[in-house]
Amino acid sequence: MGLSAEQLREALDALAAIEPAFAAALGRVGYPPPRIREPGYATLLRTIVGQQVSVHAAAAVWRRLEEALGDVEDPARLAAASDETLRAAGLSRQKIGYARSLAEEVASGRLDLAALPEDDEEAIAALTRIKGIGRWSAEIYLLFAEGRSDIWPAGDLAVQVEVGRILGHAERPNEKLVRVLAEAWRPHRGAAAILAWHHYNSKMEVI
Repeated sequence: MGLSAEQLREALDALAAIEPAFAAALGRVGYPPPRIREPGYATLLRTIVGQQVSVHAAAAVWRRLEEALGDVEDPARLAAASDETLRAAGLSRQKIGYARSLAEEVASGRLDLAALPEDDEEAIAALTRIKGIGRWSAEIYLLFAEGRSDIWPAGDLAVQVEVGRILGHAERPNEKLVRVLAEAWRPHRGAAAILAWHHYNSKMEVI
């Protein structure tokens, strides 16, 4: 599971002691709520279903998948379903390929989501071998579903925007710079990302 409210608070307090700008950000927007997802196949399948569509549309497709497959959390059900069945549920041809890649990797045992490598980069590599799961999706899964405390999605636009705003940069720092800046925040970079999203969504003015 993801970082608990207590773990998040402790990590952010540690970050505030390292970087005064984080302390100021916490003063503006408060502690963010935890972002927690269930670990396992269904969460990654939801990630694929939700790509490039609205939350409402993704929920509708998910409901139709549940109706079509019965047990949508069983990867063998999806792997055995016809393309016609998956198309009728609302999946595009591309997403059918992605969903099958995930289901077959999990059902065959080639990917064991309960035993991903302990090393974060190795775990990201294991997840991104699945068609349709890029680095950002893998990072979000490891942070929200496994609660890995030092995951740092530096390629996320909102993270870049808010790190720049919180630290007082005149322009949005690029991914490379955001990675460099965050080295000082280890091993709490996951909490820094969650605070950045919270700050972004709060639309607070930085004085």
